[in-house]
Amino acid sequence: MKLFWIAVWTWILVLEGLLLLTSSHPVHSDERNAALMRNCTAKPPYVPSNIVNTTVRLNALRNLMDGHNISIYVIPATDPHLSEYISPRYARRAWMTGFNGSAGIAVVSMTNAVLWTDGRYWIQAERQMDCNWELNRGETTIVNWILQQTKEGEIIAADPFLFSVDQWISYEKALVQGKRQFVSKESNLVDIIWGEERPPEPTDNIFKIPSEFLGRTWQEKVKEIRAQMKNNLYQPTALLISALDESAWLFNLRGNDIPYNPFFESYTLLTADWIRLFVNESRLPPDIKEYLNAHCTTAECVQLKPYDEIQQNVEEYAKGNVTIWIGQEYTTYSVYKVIPESKLVIDKYSPVQISKATKDATEQKGMKRAHVRDAVAVISYLVWLEKTIPKGTETELSGAHYLNKLRSEQNHSKGPSFETISASGLNAALAHYSPSEETQRKLTPDEMYLVDSGGQYLDGTTDITRTIHWGTPTDFQKEAYTRVLMGQIDTARSIFPARTKGDSLDVWARHSLWEVGLNYRHGTGHGIGSFLGVHEWPVGIGSGQTWLLDEGMFTSIEPGYYEDNEFGIRIEDIVMVVKADTKHMFGGIPYLTFEHVSLVPYERKLIDLSILNEQQIHWLNNYYNKIWKIVSPELYAQNLMEEYNWLQKHTQLFSHGAFVTLSFPLLVVVLLGNLILQGKLQ
Repeated sequence: MKLFWIAVWTWILVLEGLLLLTSSHPVHSDERNAALMRNCTAKPPYVPSNIVNTTVRLNALRNLMDGHNISIYVIPATDPHLSEYISPRYARRAWMTGFNGSAGIAVVSMTNAVLWTDGRYWIQAERQMDCNWELNRGETTIVNWILQQTKEGEIIAADPFLFSVDQWISYEKALVQGKRQFVSKESNLVDIIWGEERPPEPTDNIFKIPSEFLGRTWQEKVKEIRAQMKNNLYQPTALLISALDESAWLFNLRGNDIPYNPFFESYTLLTADWIRLFVNESRLPPDIKEYLNAHCTTAECVQLKPYDEIQQNVEEYAKGNVTIWIGQEYTTYSVYKVIPESKLVIDKYSPVQISKATKDATEQKGMKRAHVRDAVAVISYLVWLEKTIPKGTETELSGAHYLNKLRSEQNHSKGPSFETISASGLNAALAHYSPSEETQRKLTPDEMYLVDSGGQYLDGTTDITRTIHWGTPTDFQKEAYTRVLMGQIDTARSIFPARTKGDSLDVWARHSLWEVGLNYRHGTGHGIGSFLGVHEWPVGIGSGQTWLLDEGMFTSIEPGYYEDNEFGIRIEDIVMVVKADTKHMFGGIPYLTFEHVSLVPYERKLIDLSILNEQQIHWLNNYYNKIWKIVSPELYAQNLMEEYNWLQKHTQLFSHGAFVTLSFPLLVVVLLGNLILQGKLQ
């Protein structure tokens, strides 16, 4: 009998050792990634077949530079409104480099071409650029590199319509100090060599949001902004509105100029006596012109002006006895430079940007309704994945397409809010990866899968990320996922004084990762629009997010962890800032907290309850009760009974007790084994 127990115990130890081996910290598998990455040090250099050869484009640009006596040309990745997401016709840096990440600046000299981007995109850049381009990973700043590459008196040029005021002045100051010339070239050199291949200007109609989704008319919003102008200490006579989402919000209008963002190319110049909208008038049908009172010139009439006349119009207006209020975050140097400094009132953000950050009651209700329908689409997708993944027929790309289809079937859908991040295995280690025919992986039970997606609806904008595993995750994957979840929960549970800065809350999202030496390289949260941009500033959480949080603002909470060339984890939810129920109220001012608006359960098999504390489990159970209470009736109403049953299963409550019960038999076996080996049990 004793020999039997020794044998049993030996097998337990062997199995335990095998489990430790299979669930230990993963080893990097660079070989799997090698085929996707360029290797410029190889002889000959290796470049994947899908990468664009930029030799001809660079030669053409350098010939043009030579003709203008330009030594270095700087190419930002933005548009004349400093938008984060841009129309294809403004994707100049992507066309020149092959790298299509949303952040980064390209710099071209007569002998070198270099890309600067942040750590989120380093691997993506190595996958997308050919060997004509170097990737600078922060070894030097752009200005210092330019100074090293040029001699005194040489010309560095850029398009002033693509630089913020601060950015241009920063470049100019440093380069002039180095005795170089920083020259404005309003005829963009990339556009010239792009030629007829450049995508055309948008021509489709601009449209109005239906009245049932609006809490305020455009006239009421204009009145509010004019009141802020009047109350401003410097009494500006005009407000220049440059960001695309600002004019869209102000007039309750939308367009399709930028993929996933319902904006239209425009500027607005607003005074107490008149309103001028700079836009392609041919895109405004008669009913929209009537809606804007475009046939008169009084204070509540919108005068329509050609889009490309903004600079000239502002310059002419600035000749009078006036002062012009600008938000420098979205005003380009090209417009700023025509306004005398004595006639400027400058803030970081315009009053329109600040006003739309706090959603009114109608917008709040709309955002919540949109997230319920969006949850139905995401849950339907998760159910579909569970059934199809074992068949081995689906890929990252086919999954993304199917999720977009599910969203399109929901009421008031206006398409995705950004390009879906559908990433399996090592691709998920790229925080902002999106699949293509060349890079997509097959979805399998053996790999973690990250899906970050969102929808545009007439009543709101959504953005949600879930990380899934259909097989058996390693212990390290479970720990990393759970600690990311702890960051999500701790941030959501946080209570803070009104008007707390967003960067003050960042530690809540990271501290559980920091405890074991883990972290992530992106921000923790961003504001989100109401049928506007999926990223909306100035609201946010993370380093550098210094705007003050107030009731009625919406932000994401999205901690993550990325193991290079192995897997990626992110858990993202949208939350609304609300009053907190506190025992006391210091200074008589209510404290604030977050209300979850995203309503999709997390991956149960990746949660290690033994790491969570009681408060975190309590929050998780309350959240699951909320999901079931709000989403299940919508699933039932849409006759999605399979999804209804799935949700019921996946919102079952958690408790420490369940895990104690499961662990008890194993504890008994271990104790018995110890007793046998010690000769205390015959």
